[in-house]
Amino acid sequence: MDHQADPRIHGIEAAVLRRQGGPLRIEALELEGPRDDEVLVRLVGSGICHTDIDFRDSWSAADGPLVLGHEGAGVVEQVGADAQGVKPGDHVVLSFQSCGQCHPCLTGRPARCDRFMEANFGFARLDGSNALRHSGVRGHFFGQSSFASHTLATSRNMVKVDKELPLALLAPLGCGLQTGAGTVLNSLAVRPGQSIAIFGAGAVGLAAVMAAAVAGAEFIIGVDLNPLRLELARELGATHVINNSRENIATRIRRITGRGVDFVLEITGSPRMLLLAVQVLNPHGTVALIAGGNGPGALPGGRKSINIIQGDAVPQRFIPQLIDLYRAGQFPFDRLVRFYDFKEINQAIADAKQGYAIKPVLRISEP
Repeated sequence: MDHQADPRIHGIEAAVLRRQGGPLRIEALELEGPRDDEVLVRLVGSGICHTDIDFRDSWSAADGPLVLGHEGAGVVEQVGADAQGVKPGDHVVLSFQSCGQCHPCLTGRPARCDRFMEANFGFARLDGSNALRHSGVRGHFFGQSSFASHTLATSRNMVKVDKELPLALLAPLGCGLQTGAGTVLNSLAVRPGQSIAIFGAGAVGLAAVMAAAVAGAEFIIGVDLNPLRLELARELGATHVINNSRENIATRIRRITGRGVDFVLEITGSPRMLLLAVQVLNPHGTVALIAGGNGPGALPGGRKSINIIQGDAVPQRFIPQLIDLYRAGQFPFDRLVRFYDFKEINQAIADAKQGYAIKPVLRISEP
């Protein structure tokens, strides 16, 4: 179909995955215009998350070509008849999608949406349709697929932000940074004087470090193999850091706290680190599992483990809170960000995998 002949079809560019492991190639595609509950957004920036990289590396040809990306930020260009809260020209940050109709959604817990997996990993709208179908490509990753010049979103995964703020910089607030900070401030509700160890000092872990400092935790212990990231963790609020290639984590944590920590964020996904996380808890501590999995089951004493989804955040409330903390100098997440041009997407992914970039952000267009 010629999109110039049909105003409901928009010509866009997107980074398409057609082969396991990439590369992603920028191609011209056709995107359907917004439905009544949707908004057309011109992307200004998009963060690259390890979830994007994991999908790239595990993609199967049976899934069809995909457009990834789920930390988008951009400018509203067109608004469906029933879309609420934004108008053309507004700046928005995009986050995870939810159905808006199940009990968790209706009670203010969209991260626990009954259809979360379908809405975010189904590569389709919840009715099964696909706005990129004319091009034979699947989109709607996290309700956005932000590795593109334009995308569709809804009021459920869109947050209006101040036009005075650097829009591309805000992009990673929609997933990784929200998850790390939300785990500390929402899921665990860390209080002043409590202790926390964070296993993994990438973007999620460093967001958790900053949030723990905001919460007033007495001991904030960053654990990683990378000395540069551990140094940054100290600068962002960690009271102690442990290089687990050189030190015994359990021994060091007991020396620091005297009895173990109240909380551990396990971000690495390593079974060995998960078992270690349980060992360093105090008798009533909690392990928060960011990388997925069901945890170790029943834990001794009063210990417990919980699985984290998006830091149990309501994006429309939590992202503005993070922005306020950033403006106050308490959440300097800009120190994690390294910018790349959109055409450098494969280099950005490679740098993230090799540890050269903590949070790559693609510059896709001007605000």
